[in-house]
Amino acid sequence: MHIIALTVPFPVDYGGVFDLFYKLPALKEQGVYIHLHCFDDGQHEQKELNKYCDSVNYYKRIKGHQALTPSLPYIVSSRKNEALFENLLQDDHPILMEGIHCTYLLNDERFAERKKYVRIHNVEFKYYRELFRSATSLAHKLYYWWESNQLKKYEKNIVSKATAFWAVTEKDTDFFRKELGCEKIEFLPVYLPPEWQLQGLAGKGNYCLYQGDLSIDANEKAVIWLLEKVFHTLQLPLVIAGKNPSKKIERLAYAQEYTCLVANPSEKEMQDMIAKAHINILPSFTDTGIKLKLLNALYNGRYVVANNATIEGSRLDDLCVIANDASSFQKKITALFLEPFTAGTIEQRRKVLDTMFNNEANAKQQVKWIWGD
Repeated sequence: MHIIALTVPFPVDYGGVFDLFYKLPALKEQGVYIHLHCFDDGQHEQKELNKYCDSVNYYKRIKGHQALTPSLPYIVSSRKNEALFENLLQDDHPILMEGIHCTYLLNDERFAERKKYVRIHNVEFKYYRELFRSATSLAHKLYYWWESNQLKKYEKNIVSKATAFWAVTEKDTDFFRKELGCEKIEFLPVYLPPEWQLQGLAGKGNYCLYQGDLSIDANEKAVIWLLEKVFHTLQLPLVIAGKNPSKKIERLAYAQEYTCLVANPSEKEMQDMIAKAHINILPSFTDTGIKLKLLNALYNGRYVVANNATIEGSRLDDLCVIANDASSFQKKITALFLEPFTAGTIEQRRKVLDTMFNNEANAKQQVKWIWGD
């Protein structure tokens, strides 16, 4: 089969590429021969991908004003590539498009008779609407507003043009089915690193942790909210860790006696911080898709305190402590910090996570959907 990836899915250094990459070895194990096509945003060729794919092709995205059109979202028009289409037309293998980003060919009559599948990572127009609300830069706000409006029309327009869609949460599945009229959509959990096994972390950790890509507007907003509304009066240690924190985050973190900022930690350092934390704190201001940092915390950490936007539609509600305003976060963090993490809680997680996020079972299901029994 052909898989079109919105970016080069290696190295696996942020949540958005987990599903893209770990799907490849899982499908290969099921006997699938994969022809991977990916858009290069500067990662260049990655030899690791050759272990799982029979061929790997790289394409440049169109950047800037050249990709702007009045009728298409930028994330789609910037990945319109005739060389890609010519390669796909050399055979009649099924095509999996990773994200709305890669779906331009649904509008191309040359592919009308092909089996075409779309992986839904988010309800993209809602995701960009939330980015619009979180952004502080006027230029970013204008772009997110425009892209959200374009995506809303585009997503509704393509729901009848693919053989099937697969969403990463039940909430997104329901939205596509009920609100966009998509009749052919199923829930397919994300693929995760095989080395993620529930750790025996009973007992007490040393601090609270927020982790994420701090250069993303929505994550920066969450950190600022935690510092200004939650931890400003709590005398509990807080570690904020992630990529490229802004000067504002630095200023607010350094001003608080019990807060430590760790900028650009390595993957090993990040996993070590998650394991040593007592509470992973994950408020979110976007409620679509699945939060990989939530899954990372559940597999590799102790308590998780999150709001509804973080967990909604994920089936993971019972594994988290839910708080939806600053006062609730303060009360639940304060109470949990005194409570040892128990073996019973670990087993409760194991029952849910080992069933839902089983790469082998999910790959078999995907193969069945494409080729039947």
